[in-house]
Amino acid sequence: MKQKQAAGSTKQRSRWEIIFYSAAALIALIGLAEATYLTVIFLSGETAVCGNSADCFKVLGSSYAKVGGIPVAGLGALAYFTVFTFATFAAFDYSRARKFFTWTVLAMFAVTLWLLFVQAFRLHAFCRYCLFSAALVFLLTGLVVAHPSSAQSNSNS
Repeated sequence: MKQKQAAGSTKQRSRWEIIFYSAAALIALIGLAEATYLTVIFLSGETAVCGNSADCFKVLGSSYAKVGGIPVAGLGALAYFTVFTFATFAAFDYSRARKFFTWTVLAMFAVTLWLLFVQAFRLHAFCRYCLFSAALVFLLTGLVVAHPSSAQSNSNS
């Protein structure tokens, strides 16, 4: 009886793991689309559609919008693609992917905090795209924090 219960809880946990990582992958895809749009806009020299917001132009045109000539949005696209990849592998039960997923999201969270600080206290302007990306990163971070680690859940069974 206990063995049947343990198998059922493992199956249930696996289903929730798949849902969790699938949701994270979907969020990462949304972030990837937004960051790719901003990267293409930056590289083509076009102006992003910001709804006539001077703040948006101020942020996207600032020296903080690039690192060594590489647009920050491009680095964000790379980060979102990485999170998508690790979330997909984690959904298929690759244990190392879970660790890399968590560390990548936490690194993105740290960078997001820095970029929000820059917008608030250095540029005194906010970009809608940047705030949307920050919301996605906060959502991913919330998922990571709310999700018990697999090592912890395995030790409890």
